[in-house]
Amino acid sequence: MYFDPYFRRPAKSFVRLFHASPDAPAVDVYLGNQLIARNLNFKDFTRYLTVAPGSYNIRVFPAGKTTDPIINTNYTFRPNTILTIAAAGMLKEIKLLPFEEPKMPSIPRKSYIRFIHLSPNTPAIDITLPNGEVLFKNISFEKSSDYISISQGTYTLQARPTGTSKIILNVPNVRIRPNRILTVYAVGLLDKKPPLQVVIPLDGSSYID
Repeated sequence: MYFDPYFRRPAKSFVRLFHASPDAPAVDVYLGNQLIARNLNFKDFTRYLTVAPGSYNIRVFPAGKTTDPIINTNYTFRPNTILTIAAAGMLKEIKLLPFEEPKMPSIPRKSYIRFIHLSPNTPAIDITLPNGEVLFKNISFEKSSDYISISQGTYTLQARPTGTSKIILNVPNVRIRPNRILTVYAVGLLDKKPPLQVVIPLDGSSYID
């Protein structure tokens, strides 16, 4: 078999969609003219899709409809990236927010974690441990923290309005396995329904080559 040392695999990106809008209905999502998500509900993710680099039209419709999209925008995918695109905000102001998921260097018995704030009516918050140790500080709506390394183990995470000791969300039994990259997404509404809560999926960079 002939081996070409100058051969390069075609550039591609990987993307998944996340429904994070607390009052939006279930949705269908089109990339160009291709239906890539059907009946995606609040808190649901699609699988990762392989996308060639370039600019694409993305339209989001209430499930079962093909007119009057609630989102109609263009997005340019850079080569060799992994990302989650969240449909976030209240329905009247809904938008797509991209969050890239970079590869991280391996650290024995540790993982990486970050926090993304997608709760429209929740103020800027700190994510802490019960002893008050701050993991992520002053993260406001639509913003992401940097990644931090964290030892494997089981944790309780708490959300507090920045600069206060008031706990507005307590999340017990968060299990961190080694050699993972995770994002903690805050979704829902403070003191309303659906309630403030977190979703903690693996980032694609944990397992996509």
